[in-house]
Amino acid sequence: MKYSENSHDPTDERRASEQIQPEVVIGSYNVGSSEPYLPGSVESPRINWPVFLISAAGVLAVTLYAGIGKDSAAEQLTTVTGWIATNLGWFYILTSTIVVGFVLWVAFSKAGTIRLGPDHSRPQFRLFSWAAMLFAAGIGVDLMFFSVAEPVTQYLAPPELTPESQAAAEQAVVWALFHYGVTGWAMYALMGMAFGYYAYRLNMPLAIRSALSPIFGKRIHGPIGDTVDIAAVLGTVFGITASLGIGVVQLNYGLSLMFGIEQSLAAQIALVAIAVVVATISAVSGVDRGIKLLSELNVVLALGLLVWVVATGKTAFLFDAFVMNIGDYVSSFPGMTMETFAFVEDQAAVKEWMSGWTLFFWAWWVAWAPFVGLFLARISRGRSLRQFVVGVLTIPFFFILAWMSFFGNSALDRIINGGDFAFGETTAAAPEQGFYDLLSTYPGATFLIGLATLVGLLLYITSADSGALVLSNFTSKITDSRQDGGKYSRMLWSVLVGVLTIVLLQMDGVTTVQSATVVMGLPFAVVMYGVMLGLVRSFRLENYHTNARAISFHGAISGRTGSGSQNVGWRHRLSRASTWPHSKRAQEYLDAVAQPALEQVTRELENKGLKAVLISSAVSGLPVSQLDLTVDMDQEQDFRYQVYPMEHPVPSFTRNTSDGEVYYRLEVFDRTGSLGYDVFGYTQDQLINNVLDLYERHLEFLHIQRDLPGTSDITDGSEPAREWSEDA
Repeated sequence: MKYSENSHDPTDERRASEQIQPEVVIGSYNVGSSEPYLPGSVESPRINWPVFLISAAGVLAVTLYAGIGKDSAAEQLTTVTGWIATNLGWFYILTSTIVVGFVLWVAFSKAGTIRLGPDHSRPQFRLFSWAAMLFAAGIGVDLMFFSVAEPVTQYLAPPELTPESQAAAEQAVVWALFHYGVTGWAMYALMGMAFGYYAYRLNMPLAIRSALSPIFGKRIHGPIGDTVDIAAVLGTVFGITASLGIGVVQLNYGLSLMFGIEQSLAAQIALVAIAVVVATISAVSGVDRGIKLLSELNVVLALGLLVWVVATGKTAFLFDAFVMNIGDYVSSFPGMTMETFAFVEDQAAVKEWMSGWTLFFWAWWVAWAPFVGLFLARISRGRSLRQFVVGVLTIPFFFILAWMSFFGNSALDRIINGGDFAFGETTAAAPEQGFYDLLSTYPGATFLIGLATLVGLLLYITSADSGALVLSNFTSKITDSRQDGGKYSRMLWSVLVGVLTIVLLQMDGVTTVQSATVVMGLPFAVVMYGVMLGLVRSFRLENYHTNARAISFHGAISGRTGSGSQNVGWRHRLSRASTWPHSKRAQEYLDAVAQPALEQVTRELENKGLKAVLISSAVSGLPVSQLDLTVDMDQEQDFRYQVYPMEHPVPSFTRNTSDGEVYYRLEVFDRTGSLGYDVFGYTQDQLINNVLDLYERHLEFLHIQRDLPGTSDITDGSEPAREWSEDA
């Protein structure tokens, strides 16, 4: 899975609040205290010392304790994991179910129409490109590990069915699909929508604490926000450690088959060291784009591996089983998602099974949710929440469904119909061997094993590098989402994660890192409830905005038909509607009509005791400036009225009457983006009435949301967020 930066939407770049360089400021109010996009140099990332020190100290303490008192630490970890499975297993199960229900509610409710960005924004990437990146996010070295190990283990030792029975065989792959399916991706979708919504729509920092601002307000910049970030860091550290631990054990076996390298702790330490070195080189030289290309190459290689197994194996059987798995998963999902095995007689055995499988996977998904959610948000700007949720829940899972079914059923067929019970026993006892042992039975086995090892190694390195980058971001104060944490911070986190992985592996291999993940994922599972509550409140405010806009919709375009237009003849209106102004004419209108009109409004608002400011500023890349009027509403959402130029090609049916190839619409923007109409040609009275219509609409919004707890300005006190792009 890869955390990555990608190109931005040029339409969003021209938003009315993205690139301002003030030239004229009218009014006495200091907008610097509330305006998120004031001029000035972008602040460099700074380490968030409380989060950094406490998180690093926590990881270091666990590492030292596990390294010095290996036996005692292993015993304590087993005890804590058992206690969680016995007493809090229901919490993990309930939380995962609630998250699935929540993201589906968002997708199919009115909130689904909200965009991860301003109202006028559109997706940065075409559907195919976006789907390909979601697809890449679903591939990890752990998928190779569990695609054979879990179906075989669930067949030989299911939680409640008779081992090695037909029922166990039919359910084995379904359990693997359940643990890698919609539930986990719903957790990713939750964190992705939170990152994207608060950063790209509300211009808040690209940080987890932003999602809790509707609940805690300014307090997110104090101990509460630090606690949330620490929980996210610790969960992410152990989630990455689990992935690296599983990957290094499997790669060690693959290298032993290819080159005779002994399966030992020394070899595993060497593999971890390689990952640390690559992550360090990346921090110093910035090779993220190269690793991104390698990640995309891995998708192609993995698909090739899958096609070869299906084509050279029992193709008809595999597709029969594939179709059956889909049906069984869909029909079983509602019951499985709330399954706690409360009435199974052997509770000790089933709790052990739960902690090793379902609870581990849910904790693992929780731990990775901030990591992958951040990547998903960055590639999804401009998409609606409905598009985002449906895409995240389905596109990656389609690949996982095929991968798990084809490899898992191939392994089961080898045991059931091929009579290779030794293969099954070996896979259950040493799961890292199952995937490679299965490949060894296919034509071109040596090549396949080499290809699988290469894919796994690249995925392994990418996870380590991306993990260091994300951990550095989580422990830094970043106001520009184009930026990442400092190099030394990334280097330190790559070393800490590497050392922790080695220490946990030398205790009891994969079992230990699984247990540690179950324990450390618990705090962030609690944070997810806060994220959901914050989003609910934000969506309610969005709904009130929509209602207020509907109440005064006709007034919002008063310059066309309403007050202030009585003395304007129909010929003037037709002339305005048929005009396609070039840059000089648009600028002349702003200077001669729009700015004087907004100056009058600004002064009158100040005379009424309100804090108002009007900014006239240049727009990067355009020859026409913008006007930005802001009225401070204290603890409530500020009122904003921007007249912003949007460049468009002149329509073909007007070519002969235009002054050039492009023209400029002077569109009105509020806090959430363009309102979709052009005010070029309005008289001063019409423009003033339009401002007042929207001002009254804003007051109506403040009125109808008055009974909500807290204030309407959930961004109050937030540090400014900035635009990001691949070229930054």
